[in-house]
Amino acid sequence: MKIPLGLSVTAPPDVPMGCKLKNSPYGLKQASRQWFAKLSSSLESRGYTPSKNDSSTFTKVSDGSIIVLGVFVDDILLAGNNDSEMLDLKSFLDYQFKIKDLGSVHYFLGLEITKVSQGFIINQHKYTIGLLTEFHCLDAKPTLTPLDPHHKLSSDSGDALPDPSLYRRLVSKLNFLQHTRPDISYSVQHLSQFLVSPKVPHMLTGLHVLRYLLNDPAQGILLNNSTDFSLQAYSDSDWAACPMSRRSVTGFFVLLGGCPISWKSKKQPTVSLSSAEAEYRALRKVVAELVWLGRLLGDMGLVVKSPVPVYCDSQAALHIARNPVFHERTKHIEIDCHYVRDILSSGYISLHHVCSSDQLADVLTKSLTGVPHHRLMCKLGVHSPSSLIEELYAYGDLLSFFQQKVLGLVDCHITGL
Repeated sequence: MKIPLGLSVTAPPDVPMGCKLKNSPYGLKQASRQWFAKLSSSLESRGYTPSKNDSSTFTKVSDGSIIVLGVFVDDILLAGNNDSEMLDLKSFLDYQFKIKDLGSVHYFLGLEITKVSQGFIINQHKYTIGLLTEFHCLDAKPTLTPLDPHHKLSSDSGDALPDPSLYRRLVSKLNFLQHTRPDISYSVQHLSQFLVSPKVPHMLTGLHVLRYLLNDPAQGILLNNSTDFSLQAYSDSDWAACPMSRRSVTGFFVLLGGCPISWKSKKQPTVSLSSAEAEYRALRKVVAELVWLGRLLGDMGLVVKSPVPVYCDSQAALHIARNPVFHERTKHIEIDCHYVRDILSSGYISLHHVCSSDQLADVLTKSLTGVPHHRLMCKLGVHSPSSLIEELYAYGDLLSFFQQKVLGLVDCHITGL
């Protein structure tokens, strides 16, 4: 720190000095905890119940009405079907904390929420444009896919970056962007492995992801207004995908009524001895996610239809889950992976085989070429607010719309080659 103007000191100028803080610059260390405790007690006094599966969610169900309240520090998102109760709650919170009512949701925690006739589209258009501007990519040439499938990164390839913080800032911003962009989840997972000592090829690959975002910065996920609340999950794994550690990559994708609500791409913590074992570990991840989602939706008054279908493209992994005496290939697998068998026997899930071309989680485990990548994108439930309705009306019907889209992608891919 520099010595403030007007402060006289007696120490020599070459002696290092410091300041002793009498208080934290941003308030007390327990301020956030005390704030949430006061908010929780206030809501509970009005009959709101905190969720045991997500402590930041409060619900109130009475006489056919339901109110759901989500809290993030001092930002609150309120939803429900009882307008009078919502108005009373706002008045109560304003009396307790002096809140500011921003009306219907359109922007929350960096997420832009657009209401359309089909439901709501959640995207991060403004955030994406700001990210492209920060790294000077607005005038760059767009790419078809987030990563080049023929280019493999390693920790010792290329020269070291003169400023590693630039790469770390890029990856952290992309990590936040994947909340509405499942198509870049694998790219973010892959780039996150080189945060300790980033090299020039790693930074160039990160800029390649930004060039992919130029295709449609407003792309997001569609939460439709359908009354279908059935869960559906896809599980996949890429065996020994990491060339350095030989660990596999787990990917899963969960839909609620056809809408994407949860996805993950993550390297497995240990080496798998076979592709069947890697797929079985990926099944354990998605089953645990489904159990948690079922309980969370139950807190909101939604009953999940069981069994929940889980799709996997490995017959061997399905046989391991269904056959408890299939021990020759599974005796080295940790016991927690057999959690899949318990949930399967309880009837909460059902396992189904799906061909690799229809595996939605495939985009979360590896980098694909142009046509397979965009074919899966059409099934993931991602849309753009401005082009969703306009393109449907321009092409007349849904069938010709997708035909033109696929043909356009093929032409673009061939031209790019």
